[in-house]
Amino acid sequence: MKELDLEKTNSLLSSIMEFELAGVVRYTHYSLMVTGPNRIPIVDFFKAQAAESLTHAQQVGEILTGLEGHPSLRIAPIEETYQHSVKAILEESLNHEKKALEMYKELLSTVEDASVYLEEFARTMIGTEELHNIEIKKMLRDFS
Repeated sequence: MKELDLEKTNSLLSSIMEFELAGVVRYTHYSLMVTGPNRIPIVDFFKAQAAESLTHAQQVGEILTGLEGHPSLRIAPIEETYQHSVKAILEESLNHEKKALEMYKELLSTVEDASVYLEEFARTMIGTEELHNIEIKKMLRDFS
């Protein structure tokens, strides 16, 4: 096993936590902005995404503090496009989920062969983010 690069791992975990917290704000905003005949199920979807982002931020924060890191009080930048059609919101969501997937893959490559627990955590989160990407792509199909 290789040595865990604690500094890089904690830096990544901190960035992921900030990104997941931005997801809470992003998805809460989206849930408030949805209009139209399919509003109710889409609002429920975004509320669930916001809750899941908070859970992910908390999980990452627990690992970060367990590795003697210090979680920041910041959230990642969120661009407001003022485009609130369901299609536009779903496209923004897909971009957000793709970025989350990239971040968890970077975490995996950093902790691989250094920590079984962190490797498994990263793999689980990658699976979760891949599933989100698939779901959002399926939701976008009606708009193509």
